Amino acid sequence: MPSTKDPFILEISANSLASAIAAQEGGAQRVELCDNLYVGGTTPSAGCMILAREYVSLPIHVLIRPRGGDFLYSDLEFEIMKQDIQITKDLGMEGVVFGILKEDGTIDKERSRELLEFSRPLSVTFHRAFDMTPDPFIALQEIIELGFDRVLTSGQTRNVMKGLELLARLVQQAQDRIRIMAGGGIREGNLAELMLKTKAHEYHASVQSRILSRMAYRNPNVSLGGIPQIPEYEIAVSDAGRIRTMVAIGQKTWAEMKGYT
Repeated sequence: MPSTKDPFILEISANSLASAIAAQEGGAQRVELCDNLYVGGTTPSAGCMILAREYVSLPIHVLIRPRGGDFLYSDLEFEIMKQDIQITKDLGMEGVVFGILKEDGTIDKERSRELLEFSRPLSVTFHRAFDMTPDPFIALQEIIELGFDRVLTSGQTRNVMKGLELLARLVQQAQDRIRIMAGGGIREGNLAELMLKTKAHEYHASVQSRILSRMAYRNPNVSLGGIPQIPEYEIAVSDAGRIRTMVAIGQKTWAEMKGYT
């Protein structure tokens, strides 16, 4: 349950420098900097991190994920993750976000512990790889014992509103040992209900709007991405106005929740 010592935290999943700047303009409390959200997010470029640190004063947590797809990584991919964590530390970021699983879907505790220790003193989040585990209660206990600061989860569903019951149970299990950060389909219209029903401390959303490309000439015979669902002539960017609305809703609901705890 919220306490008077806890602030309301809205973390924006920023897929670009523009989105990170919008998060700050909208009053968000933290940025998760990433790229390629259409595959669930990958590690942003060093250039993006450098400029984000220059333009954004909010705490920045960097997604450490070398590719899309599953969370079973090769030895080389694991080394890439360590290199990216080192770059993140060198550039003065406040946190990293990662998750590693074994073939059976359980938490890879050995590799997770190695990356966790390598990441300190940064804040460390176990991301939605958690949602792919076969037993969320065992997985949460293992993540707590490893020493992660928070876990990002939708309640093992595509959308947080479908995962309300599990999210609430995870918050109860976590107590004060770790932060549960709800994320996955959070919008202005469902944030208050989500907060009231789960009592989670932190919330994670991209809050994007679409910006049309300024390209005048468009070749209809070529699709470089090869994925029809991904439009090549519009850009998804976090919307500062929508973020501002969500922050206001969250702060109001948080105050109400503290009033009856």
